[in-house]
Amino acid sequence: MRLPVVFLLVLASGAAWAAAPIALHPANPHYFLWRGQPTVLITSGEHYGALLNRDFNFRTYFDTLAKDGLNNTRTFSGAYCEPQGAFNIARNTLAPQAGALLCPWARSGEPGYANGGNKFDLTRWDDAYFARLDQLLEYASSRGVVVELNLFCPFYEESMWALSPMNARNNVNGVGAVARTNVYTLDRHGGLLGVQEAMVRRIVQAVQKHDNLYYEICNEPYFGGVTKEWQHRIADVIQAAERDLKTRHLISMNIANGQATVEQPHPAVSIFNFHYAYPPDAVALNFGLDRVIGDNETGFRGTNDLPYRVEAWSFLMAGGGLFNHLDYSFAVGHEDGTFVYGEKQPGGGNPVFRKQMKILGDFLRGFDFIRMKPDTAVIAGGVPARHRAYALGQPNEAWAVYLARDTKDKQAPTGPQNATLALELPPGAYSVEWLDPKTNRRESKRIEVKAGSGPARLPTPAFEEDIALAVRNLRP
Repeated sequence: MRLPVVFLLVLASGAAWAAAPIALHPANPHYFLWRGQPTVLITSGEHYGALLNRDFNFRTYFDTLAKDGLNNTRTFSGAYCEPQGAFNIARNTLAPQAGALLCPWARSGEPGYANGGNKFDLTRWDDAYFARLDQLLEYASSRGVVVELNLFCPFYEESMWALSPMNARNNVNGVGAVARTNVYTLDRHGGLLGVQEAMVRRIVQAVQKHDNLYYEICNEPYFGGVTKEWQHRIADVIQAAERDLKTRHLISMNIANGQATVEQPHPAVSIFNFHYAYPPDAVALNFGLDRVIGDNETGFRGTNDLPYRVEAWSFLMAGGGLFNHLDYSFAVGHEDGTFVYGEKQPGGGNPVFRKQMKILGDFLRGFDFIRMKPDTAVIAGGVPARHRAYALGQPNEAWAVYLARDTKDKQAPTGPQNATLALELPPGAYSVEWLDPKTNRRESKRIEVKAGSGPARLPTPAFEEDIALAVRNLRP
């Protein structure tokens, strides 16, 4: 299939791309096409405040992601923020200090916003906010980072609703005198629907030139009274606002924690995101949609690297196209990802983990992954008890296999282990390379598979937690 031609425009201020926005890959819509290249998005990013938190240095942050070989981030629009201490998160970037919140709406002349400064005027836009949005996207672009811009978020508790500019107590427009569970509805919103639609149209207009962006309608809409009808309405607004523009950006919906089957998908939605998606059953359940299936938030499994590394590898090796680990080592003053959090933090993240995500990205990009699809049938046996295995295959050419102990099975063994995987390979000569996903240590060999000899039996090197395998046909 012929790919679109992408032109590079070099500007005096730095490199920028005159290209279509990131899109579904036409040859395999379970992955992306970006700047002419097949793309899988893999990151370990901050807790969503890079845009709305005036004190956060996003340049240092994007420099860090680029250095660590990562290419995605998730950021919230500013229609939602959190109080200090929410979810026991230390140095939460979604909880700006008093007076540091930036959002699409301008401040009024009337004092009284709950977290310092004047109330908001929901009929006026904040020029400083839109300047920061443009600068953030432009700098992310220069560092090869795609931005997931999350437009809305439910208000989990009254303390979050108390900080929202949409709350009647925080604006001068006489709208939003409703329960937090009615904010994202079509019929009980207290005048907020028009405000939300106007905000979406203004953001769409502001970001039209950027190719490193896709929208997510609402974070975790399965909490806080968000209706599916309202989400589809916002998708319609995005689609209508872009109709006459020169660019068209992808739209994501966040479906569930864990797994769920997507029912009656909106035709404009191209990415279906899940949270805490281990085991990665959400991929198989929705693979037939021929859209990107993503895991764009992790956490609540301790602060160690292992469960999140296994979640990342398992999800992408099951056929997912996007993984975003929630990395709490990014904070104001530690935008280089060096903040050392306590044991009560609801997740992990650190420089070592980010290196492990680069190992994963390099492994996948070492294949022609656009031509691959989930192929668990290649695994004919040898998976140890209390372990899970996933595989991607390009028929007759290459296979990527991942084997890991089940991190949700409390009886799973620990300590050094060996296994002998049985793979159903066509007759031929193959290169076999084992990879340690934690250290990047590799072991290679060559094998012959003869017709009628049964599955190829491949002994693993000793491993403790997980191991990956690359098999490539050496046919001339």
